[in-house]
Amino acid sequence: MRSNTPREEGTSGISRRGFLTGTSSLIGAVALAGHGSAAHARPTAVPTVTRALDSGARLPVLIVGTGYGGSVTALRLAQAGVDVHMAEMGMAWDTPGPDGRIFANTTKPDYRSFWLRTRTKQPLSNFLGFPLDKDVPRYTGILDAEEFSGITVYQGRGVGGGSLVNGGMAVTPRRERFGSVLPSVDVDEMYGVYYPRANAGLGVTHVDPAWWESAPCYQYARVGRKHAQRSGFPFVFVPNVYDWDYMKQEEAGTVPKSALDGEVIYGNNHGKKHMQKTYLAQARATGRVTVSPLHQVTSVAPAATGGGYTVTVHQLDTTGAVTATKTVTADRVFFAAGSVGTSKLLVKLRDTGALPDLSDEVGKGWGENGNVMCGRANHMWDATGKLQSAMPTAGIDNWDAGGAFAEVAPLPTGIETYASFYLSITNNPHRAEFTWNAATGKVDLNWQTAWKQASIDMAKTIFDKINRREGTIYRTDLFGTNKIWGDHLTYHPLGGAVLGRATDNHGRLHGYPGLYVMDGALIPGNVTVNPFVTITALAERNIERIIATDF
Repeated sequence: MRSNTPREEGTSGISRRGFLTGTSSLIGAVALAGHGSAAHARPTAVPTVTRALDSGARLPVLIVGTGYGGSVTALRLAQAGVDVHMAEMGMAWDTPGPDGRIFANTTKPDYRSFWLRTRTKQPLSNFLGFPLDKDVPRYTGILDAEEFSGITVYQGRGVGGGSLVNGGMAVTPRRERFGSVLPSVDVDEMYGVYYPRANAGLGVTHVDPAWWESAPCYQYARVGRKHAQRSGFPFVFVPNVYDWDYMKQEEAGTVPKSALDGEVIYGNNHGKKHMQKTYLAQARATGRVTVSPLHQVTSVAPAATGGGYTVTVHQLDTTGAVTATKTVTADRVFFAAGSVGTSKLLVKLRDTGALPDLSDEVGKGWGENGNVMCGRANHMWDATGKLQSAMPTAGIDNWDAGGAFAEVAPLPTGIETYASFYLSITNNPHRAEFTWNAATGKVDLNWQTAWKQASIDMAKTIFDKINRREGTIYRTDLFGTNKIWGDHLTYHPLGGAVLGRATDNHGRLHGYPGLYVMDGALIPGNVTVNPFVTITALAERNIERIIATDF
């Protein structure tokens, strides 16, 4: 008989032992949102070679992190003939648990769900007056709810990074808005070369509109369209990285349900094309990429002799305890631990003297992509459906007039809620800074909760008007007691090592040849839409130039 307590199984997979079924929780958290093929031919996760990092090794390249930027970097370097080692703080996520699934279901969070927490911290904390969070065993789970003084930042932990936990909405910003995001980057190159390359590499496709119009699982989105258009707002379809043929088979009942079972925030077991199925699968095929899961880089400093950089790495077990401390030398180090991970590490390295010549711009320019959430209570004739696909397909674009783009998000509780739910991306002007706190030995972020009011005001330009037109009201039971706005979080951390400020125009860190930033830290706080396609495209652009000039 299997125990209900997880155990460590090394660095290459998750525990095979028991999980807690617990009480149901709200799948509305799926707002973490990002050529279909037949089920027998759809992409499968083919992980790169995974093994522990050998202390004392000399590495041509070490990549810190395995998310979008890191995966692009690994693939392109390997294709250029360079051997690559990737250090990933999270787990490999390549081994099924006792329920036969790699990832936990969003309605039943268990030990796999959260990164080193003993109680869940779900983005939607309440429903119908009841709190949703529950106790879970402390474990190196897939979703990190990292708390700073004024904001909680949700991040993916594992091989594939944020691609494991988002909703797959693959949005390319409108061309005319790109210049305000990254003014030093050639717009023609991005839209002519690198966005198309990124979309192809990610497996981005559009939902079949004819199927969407009649699919019960997108009734919520059709209600969202009706309300948007009746109030005069543009309703736009956006691509996704989900396998749409697989979703159609889910609907037909011929394959295991995934998006139609609400799988997203704690991983998607079948239909979503995360990085393990795309860039990292291609990287594996080169034979030049090795990944070390549960390995956390803690220090990078110039090597005393022989050039390159001395890197200190902690190997973790599944409780988060350090089981070994290793030192390697890397000729080049690419920081791709995500906006928060990269920024925190670089600030620490600069201010503790490991890399003292890093720019004063390191740590600055951080933003939360203007994220704010809300729900609306519809009339009974506007039922949104008890079956809702976890993969969003559309949004309401009021950016030019009101500074907001609202993702029409699912709220798939398994019951009819008569609710519409939205994640808004807004043109919030505020930027925060990471700083080293010598007293605590930690990196702080000075984001202020009050700064979210700008995002709320922009989102209200959409939803106040819809409520007036429809005679409806906001939901007040999703984020606490009598609280309308989910203004305590972000799913889209950006900035902290901004391109052209902390780095040169292709991600090279000033002052240290051979050190690079390749992730969302390069983007100054806002990208006007869901960010992962831009992170991927920018990495494609930067690594192409770096390979051509630095290798």
